[in-house]
Amino acid sequence: MMPGRIHTFLACVTVLAAWTLSAPAWSDFKAPEIVEIPSGPFIMGSDALEKEKAYKLDERAYGHSVTRQRGWYDGERKRTVKLDRYFIMRTPVTNRDYGVFLAETGHRRPTVSKKTWDGYGLIHPYRRAVHYIWQSSSPPKSRLDHPVVLVSYGDVSAFAQWLSEKTGQTWRLPTEAEWEKAARGTDGRLFPWGNSFDASKLNSHDAGPFKTQPVGSYPETVSPFGLLDAAGQVFEWTSTPAGANRRIVKGGSWDDKGCGVCRPAARHGRPELIKHILVGFRLVRK
Repeated sequence: MMPGRIHTFLACVTVLAAWTLSAPAWSDFKAPEIVEIPSGPFIMGSDALEKEKAYKLDERAYGHSVTRQRGWYDGERKRTVKLDRYFIMRTPVTNRDYGVFLAETGHRRPTVSKKTWDGYGLIHPYRRAVHYIWQSSSPPKSRLDHPVVLVSYGDVSAFAQWLSEKTGQTWRLPTEAEWEKAARGTDGRLFPWGNSFDASKLNSHDAGPFKTQPVGSYPETVSPFGLLDAAGQVFEWTSTPAGANRRIVKGGSWDDKGCGVCRPAARHGRPELIKHILVGFRLVRK
């Protein structure tokens, strides 16, 4: 082998070795912190007075009444729901842990083409989505502890199956009721922390940086059960259907202000195939 070729070969080996050493592996997976949600009843949904408070929050923030006109919160039926005990991840799944899943399974990375993105008909331009696209199967180093986004319902279901196989425990997406109880407690409060909105407590467009932040960065979002990031930050997939090939998402996001949609009672559906910069997930187990 010629000296120049030897040098090129050694350089390639060095790069490959460095990539292999830095590639995510199961040993890099941070076991998710979980909180226990005891069995028993809780107040789910909201009544007319609570909906009115939410619409007024939005109107003050946006200067218009679009959420009211579109009836965003009209489907929140207040009732008492009883659930068995379960455990739920304290924070959303991060890019770091999703990267381990990709490295072990070869699953597709979080990405979306401009054609697909434009086809969603969202208000966000594609250039905003590019910020969250993974350029390889390894997570962006500057956002390792941010919640993973650009993941479809099928992607998160695959992650849950993989984690179940790795741990010997059954992990799955929460139902809407499970997510809501963990986020607001049992007393029907409007927000995880209480009944008054405070923009400083969460990552929303009211006072946030207009992008995701490391999970757990807003400790005052803590719910009575110890859940974090359940208001703002990112919406989260649930397993509850919202029509044909659609699922309920909960929690609001860094893009929202008002923030009526950041209440745990708020609900709306997204297509199962969508890969959105505002939607992540966390899992539950029994």
